[in-house]
Amino acid sequence: MKIRLKFEKTNLIRLIVAMIFAAVLYYKVTFPIYVLAGFGACYFLIKSLEIEINNKWLKLALNVVLLGGSSAMTAYMVQYLLLDAELRARIMDNKMFLNVLCCLVIYLAVQVFTKNVGLTCIISHMALMIFAGINYFVYLFRGNEFIFSDLRSISTGLSVAGNYEFVLDDRAVYVVLLSVLYVAFVRKIHVKFEKRLWMAVVCISIAVFCCAYIETETEGTVTETWEQKGSYRNGYILNYVLSIRDCFIAEPDGYSEEVVTELENQYSGDGESYVNQNIEKKPTIIVVMSESYADLSVVGDFLTNEQVTPYYDSLQDNIMKGHALSSVFGAKTPNSEWEFMTGNSMAFLPSGSVVYQQYISDTPTSIVSNLKNIGYTCVAMHPYYETGWSRNAVYPTMGFDETHFIDDFDQTKLLRKYITDQELYESIVERYESKKSNEDLFIMSISMQNHGGYTEKYPNFNEQIRTLGASYSDANQYLSLLHESDKALEYLISYFQSVDDPVEIVFFGDHQPSLNTNFYKGLNGKGLSGLTEDELENLYTVPFFIWTNYETETEEVPITSLNYLSTMALERAGIALPSYNQFLADMQQTIPAINSRGYYSVSSGCFKHLEEAVGEEAEWIDRYQILQYNNMFDKKKQSKVFFPYLQNQ
Repeated sequence: MKIRLKFEKTNLIRLIVAMIFAAVLYYKVTFPIYVLAGFGACYFLIKSLEIEINNKWLKLALNVVLLGGSSAMTAYMVQYLLLDAELRARIMDNKMFLNVLCCLVIYLAVQVFTKNVGLTCIISHMALMIFAGINYFVYLFRGNEFIFSDLRSISTGLSVAGNYEFVLDDRAVYVVLLSVLYVAFVRKIHVKFEKRLWMAVVCISIAVFCCAYIETETEGTVTETWEQKGSYRNGYILNYVLSIRDCFIAEPDGYSEEVVTELENQYSGDGESYVNQNIEKKPTIIVVMSESYADLSVVGDFLTNEQVTPYYDSLQDNIMKGHALSSVFGAKTPNSEWEFMTGNSMAFLPSGSVVYQQYISDTPTSIVSNLKNIGYTCVAMHPYYETGWSRNAVYPTMGFDETHFIDDFDQTKLLRKYITDQELYESIVERYESKKSNEDLFIMSISMQNHGGYTEKYPNFNEQIRTLGASYSDANQYLSLLHESDKALEYLISYFQSVDDPVEIVFFGDHQPSLNTNFYKGLNGKGLSGLTEDELENLYTVPFFIWTNYETETEEVPITSLNYLSTMALERAGIALPSYNQFLADMQQTIPAINSRGYYSVSSGCFKHLEEAVGEEAEWIDRYQILQYNNMFDKKKQSKVFFPYLQNQ
């Protein structure tokens, strides 16, 4: 191999062009001048290089080094582009290695078609960096990473791209300049393989081995879709690959058009027989999904200096009240929202997935579409940013007539840094008071006040509640927030007690908070690990109630789950159940609660994993999974009886 420097006038011209390009970047993003000078010097030296390789074994070795080294460099450059130093430090070495292997698979696939290692490296590196660049801007615009399921809404994204300002930071500029130097260097290396077949066989074999290894090592690894968790927990390239894996949901055992038809015949009635309320006028239905609202006494006993939720505890008239299973703990709020509105369950979807960002179709039948089909105006309220969990895209698809996000609320009414429950409830009252006399109103609200974390201190929040005995600052802050929520809840219920029109309020927590592990040890003696199925489900249990300002039977519900709540709400509102809700109402008699962790077995008197179900319990779970698959994934044969969506469109 011969390496020498050869200075030519044409290289000066190339240097001038490269420096103009770099100067433009310098103008757009100020970075140290020595970086600009160093780039120019390196570029000129690389362009002046002449590399000649004659030994075939050296060519082979160089091929291996270039493909492997370039894969590693690309993987690390992707992470550098997307994350700051603090977040980059979080990714574990084994996850970073899997990202390198993912890049290597791309390089090997391209090499099969090019038989030129230099061309392979240029194409692969540039493609992966452009891909990372897309995610860079997607995150900048919406606050969540770009995953495979986003491809179905790419046309929508492109249509609104002109509304955003494309801004580069210094890390992005460094990546661009380094990529220019890399391409210039690789172009100096000419390694070709004329005998393409053996090279293709080797590349394909290595790629298949890498894919098998990645699959084995990521079994149980979940796709992360909140903010930048995908990049710092899994690495962005690997996280994207995992999002592809999650899109392929297999047909459940026993799935067939005949089984769905049989269920259609069984549940094609008008649903009046499920309703025991005789209400002359359809009630206003208000749903409050309260952020991180939980009754931690279900995990274990603890004492506080004063009662945490005295008003909630006092509610006892015209109310159905109890506990429900959520499918999430500490995060991923929209899954609870989705389970409530659709009646579907996370039990049949990959662990860690987020439906709003991965599985929402263009016909998501829910309580929203069902109520809209009978004349309700459907309103969504969330006092936070509309792009969170892609709600700005999901809500119109769900069929909401109005959506209200952070800009529609008084942003001076904050507790810590989030808009208060009180402000949300006042907005609900304001919308109710503005409704037309003949307008049937459904409001789906999601609060923000109690969102984690709970360790920082704030001058605008006086913590009233503290635990007695062992004290934990995050637990004290969280319980104090609940205390404030209780005061706001009293305002909401008191207001609607005094109105003449019928009103139903559905209230539930989305999930329990994630607090200090030692606090949980004090509650259950174990913390968050080594738990039995019953102890684990305690962590997924949240309080709920369905209250009416008209006379209804008071009822205590020991355990249910969020997927049943919309059915229970329709029953109490005197609204005939749609076919899917009829099925859920019947299923609830045998399977009273089901979530991502398992289900409650009435026959055994305990929680079990789904695969442990036998007899009638197994039959109900199997039918449920079949209907949910038909709803979400069988678009050609989706049941119009169970999932009619918006009939007036």
